Amino acid sequence: MIELKTPITDEDINKLKAGDVISISGQILTARDQAHKRILEEGAPMDIEGAVLFHAGPIIQEKDDSNGPKYKMVAVGPTTSMRMNPYEADVLDMGAKIIIGKGGMDDSVREALKRNNAVYVVATGGCAALYVDKVNEIKGVNWLDLGMPEAIWDLDVDSFGPLIVAMDSEGNSLYD
Repeated sequence: MIELKTPITDEDINKLKAGDVISISGQILTARDQAHKRILEEGAPMDIEGAVLFHAGPIIQEKDDSNGPKYKMVAVGPTTSMRMNPYEADVLDMGAKIIIGKGGMDDSVREALKRNNAVYVVATGGCAALYVDKVNEIKGVNWLDLGMPEAIWDLDVDSFGPLIVAMDSEGNSLYD
């Protein structure tokens, strides 16, 4: 297994080929349909250069404490990535380096991965309880007005995976 640490660099991506198994430590941002759409309309709420974006709609428990609202991750698993096809190439052009999801993505994404030296990796569906154990902390949330599943959750993770490189930066795809 190839261990990566965020932010992801071009050197990290250059080592990855379709079929490689990886894990990621550091920052991962969840982003689904509505978050992708808003990123393109308004700009990202944080710098996404070198970012890892996870197509996921986590289940979050909100807890009140004296320091304000706190959140606890209950489950986080991949959602179907093809729903992000209309947005993903433009988001990749903004600097994201790794997209995590489920299922394949289209040729516009394949070309954007090549153009931006980025990769698409797949997480196993049905493993939300496994992946939640890799989340150390929820560091923040953006665009909660979109609803908990659609908000961008800023996660600190440790050895998040296993993830399989499904589409690499050279245009190779396990879906061909």
